[in-house]
Amino acid sequence: MSEPNKPDGDPVPDRPAAEGAESQEAVPPSGSSGPDDSAYDPRSGSTILRQIVGGDVVISFLAVVIALVVGGVLIAFADEEVSKTVSYVFARPTDFLGACWEAVSEAYKALFRGAIFDYQADTLNRQIRPITESMTFAIPLILAGLGIAVGFRAGLFNIGAQGQIIVGGIIAAYMGFAFDLPVLLHLLLCVVGGALGGALWGFIPGILKARTGANEVIVTIMLNWIAVSLVAYVLTLGKFNASGTGLRSPQIGPNAAYPRLIPDFLVPDNTFRLHWGFVVAILATLFVWWLLERSTIGFEIRAAGANPHAARTAGMSVGRITILTMVIAGGLAGLAATSQVLVTGGSLTAGVAATYGFDAITVALLGRSRPLGTFLAGLLFGAFQSGGTLMQSVTATPIDIVFVVQSVIVLLIAAPPLVRAIFRLPDPDAQPKRDRAATKEAAA
Repeated sequence: MSEPNKPDGDPVPDRPAAEGAESQEAVPPSGSSGPDDSAYDPRSGSTILRQIVGGDVVISFLAVVIALVVGGVLIAFADEEVSKTVSYVFARPTDFLGACWEAVSEAYKALFRGAIFDYQADTLNRQIRPITESMTFAIPLILAGLGIAVGFRAGLFNIGAQGQIIVGGIIAAYMGFAFDLPVLLHLLLCVVGGALGGALWGFIPGILKARTGANEVIVTIMLNWIAVSLVAYVLTLGKFNASGTGLRSPQIGPNAAYPRLIPDFLVPDNTFRLHWGFVVAILATLFVWWLLERSTIGFEIRAAGANPHAARTAGMSVGRITILTMVIAGGLAGLAATSQVLVTGGSLTAGVAATYGFDAITVALLGRSRPLGTFLAGLLFGAFQSGGTLMQSVTATPIDIVFVVQSVIVLLIAAPPLVRAIFRLPDPDAQPKRDRAATKEAAA
């Protein structure tokens, strides 16, 4: 079996020596003398520049820029002052342009103040609080996004993060209020319980996909609705319904909550909500990177995602890989639930998952299903969520525009040729293919 640290690619069985010799004559190896060898040499400066300019990172960055421009247009159309100046735009166009600039700039300033740094606040605590809020909002997005990304790398469309978060939240909350254990032990038990709950909910579509060939998209969507009904039912039972309302479980014990990342003794009048769940998100990102890029299991996941038929030919069990992938993805989504439940005064509610399970799909797409990219995309969407509230309250800009910006980002990420066409960027794969074709013709 191939080594786990080899790059993605389909396993290829050994070929006869004659066939290999013929192939070597047709396509000279890199570095050998052949017709126009420099044309396809990946070390050439033009090729490197083409790969950088047309690469995934640049495409993702430009997609965000285009989305912000589209959002700016919508902000201008939604502004009352801009609407007034439209009636005499041809007589005094500067009034219209000035009103547009004022509306867009003030909205994005408020977005920045609410997401990164509030330069108008009167204390340092309030000035840096927005960035900590963005990081707090990003925790479940990162963890659930990592689960979606692992599924994507295996060729699986895990649309069930919403249900996996809910089931993980049920188990984490129960362990949080039903037991009274020492600090670290209680928190660790709840975190592991949340991960196991999500993993269990991911195991179901995994085993059905592996044993019966069931479509994981349909199964996970149906399991989402089952989880929604399940949490509504659980909240009416026994210890979960201690308040008698059926809307909220008892609060978790103080030893089960994530400690604040910025402790009280460092900051007087501490209002920061950022907790150690962010450290869990960092550790999960490192784990997923190691799993996919440095482990044998990760190699099998990537091989099965690239070509399941070739993976079977190489002796891999695609069914086992499918089950394992969905279990890992569900466990990561279950960890996302802990950031919602295991907080000071936290409890289980029917809205424990909010829309994080669906937003995580967007995060994974923007991150190109890579651990670091997913982590950064989660931070970006956490900033949108944190800053959008202040933008709406200060400038009366509808927060729905933030959702439109996120949707445009997804649209552009899913269509890289569109971004390349807008900015006239080269396709990094097109020129090498033409060069290789020309080399083959010359060799023939």
